[in-house]
Amino acid sequence: MDIPAVLALFDREERQEIEFPGTTKEITPHIVRFLRPAPGMNYILYSDLDEASADAVIDEQVAYFSRIKWPCNWKVFAHDRPADLVQRLAARGFEVDETDTVMVLDVAQAPDSLLSLPTANVRRLQQPSQLADVVTILESVWDENFSWVHERLGSHMAIPGYLSVYVAYVDDQPASAGWTYYNKKNFASLWGGSTIADYRGRGLYTSVLAARVREARRRKVPYLTIDAGHMSGPIVARHGFEVITYTTDCTLKMDGEDGTL
Repeated sequence: MDIPAVLALFDREERQEIEFPGTTKEITPHIVRFLRPAPGMNYILYSDLDEASADAVIDEQVAYFSRIKWPCNWKVFAHDRPADLVQRLAARGFEVDETDTVMVLDVAQAPDSLLSLPTANVRRLQQPSQLADVVTILESVWDENFSWVHERLGSHMAIPGYLSVYVAYVDDQPASAGWTYYNKKNFASLWGGSTIADYRGRGLYTSVLAARVREARRRKVPYLTIDAGHMSGPIVARHGFEVITYTTDCTLKMDGEDGTL
């Protein structure tokens, strides 16, 4: 895979040109930001800054979101400029999260380890009412409130061809989940990969991954992306995903307010 070419395509399609349902997209000379109705999180997905412009643009965004009194997530990628953008954001009150690894699979080159893996225990959800199984898994794994899944993923499931949600079951109990967003260009993105602790070590995460890769292959999507954490990164790397960059979420919260990405 030509990493620089894929990264340039990713920046253009997945950060600048992308559209999201239920959001308002705003483009300025320096940033691309998306606004969601409360209680959704607003976010900045792309920035074009340099040493001279960065501080003023950051201050503009802090002032803007302070004025509307709703939080903002600034998603910083390792190749964004200036090189110390994360540190500049932290100095202005943004909370810095752990860094994830952005990895990409050339779907046409997906390995047999995924294409031949049995996935009989993995089901693609057909109705929003089934999302209760996803919430059960996520809340068990992350010990957080994931009730927002019903509204957001449920509304996205109603958009033809946009979202596919998969759950792996053990003895008919939900054990592992993950979903894929299809953005109608060269990329589809993997999210939510989680397995309940009691069911780990059985290959369920990989089975859910395989089901999603096969769907992308049937739909002739060129590339699958994932923001991989320390647990998922080694797994997807074994199955052909390659690193193209790194990303760090920086969140500006308002006093007494919070949001969910």
